[in-house]
Amino acid sequence: MQEKKILIASDHGGFDLKENLKSYLQQQNYEVVDYGTHETTSVNYTDYAKLLATGIKNKEADKGILICTSGIGMSIAANRYPFIRAALVHCPEEARLSRAHNNANVLVFGAKFISSDDAQKCINEFLTTDFEGGRHCVRVDALERMTDE
Repeated sequence: MQEKKILIASDHGGFDLKENLKSYLQQQNYEVVDYGTHETTSVNYTDYAKLLATGIKNKEADKGILICTSGIGMSIAANRYPFIRAALVHCPEEARLSRAHNNANVLVFGAKFISSDDAQKCINEFLTTDFEGGRHCVRVDALERMTDE
């Protein structure tokens, strides 16, 4: 798995933002694996969350980005997988905290509620922030145990 590799997927509502962010990431020298959708025809967001989650499970990359109209559907779908910690964010501070405190591995955007510029700022924070560990490990470990219940 390469350090500068990231997975990305969206439904039709997130297609335009996905295309913009994919170009941005490539300009930042990331290898981007695009799971689609590849057009604006209506699709089921759960299918794309599953594709991205499977990519992370198969170690194609350790981080991903999901986008739908509100971000809520993708967040719910992605978090069904026990190895995914998907965080719906709207600002860079949320993106930073999702990594630092929650060890999030998937960033989620609602295309209707965030600009391309703000999403790019969030991506920068997400990709440059490390998990702080320490007191936060207890909470992340508790999340892992919840899948066993």
